Amino acid sequence: MDIKKLFNDDNAVSPVIGVILMVAITVILAAVIASFVLGLGDSAGDAAPQFSIECDTSNDEITHTGGDTLSNPSDFDLLNAGSGSIDTSQSEITAGDQINDGGSIDGDEQIRWNNPDGGSSSIVAEC
Repeated sequence: MDIKKLFNDDNAVSPVIGVILMVAITVILAAVIASFVLGLGDSAGDAAPQFSIECDTSNDEITHTGGDTLSNPSDFDLLNAGSGSIDTSQSEITAGDQINDGGSIDGDEQIRWNNPDGGSSSIVAEC
């Protein structure tokens, strides 16, 4: 056996690296295709809006004080309220706007967001 030829012969390196790359590409493609077929990409859905409120029980007012704009007020419910509800006459509610319609509130209110895609809801603000 020729020692010089052994040190200069690197033919086996290229096929091993090629096989490893082909396996990696196959696994990545399979994962991407599986996520589309199984619909895992759509499971995240819409994220609930993040905003803060201030409750004034003496004037029966709930005011949006900052955060996301409530672009569709009909997606929200006012829970634990006396006779108050979300003001849906506005097309959107931004910081500084009153959220409720002026009915009575007692300070235990929660604002629930109902995902327009259906199925899920979450409490996004509390007094």
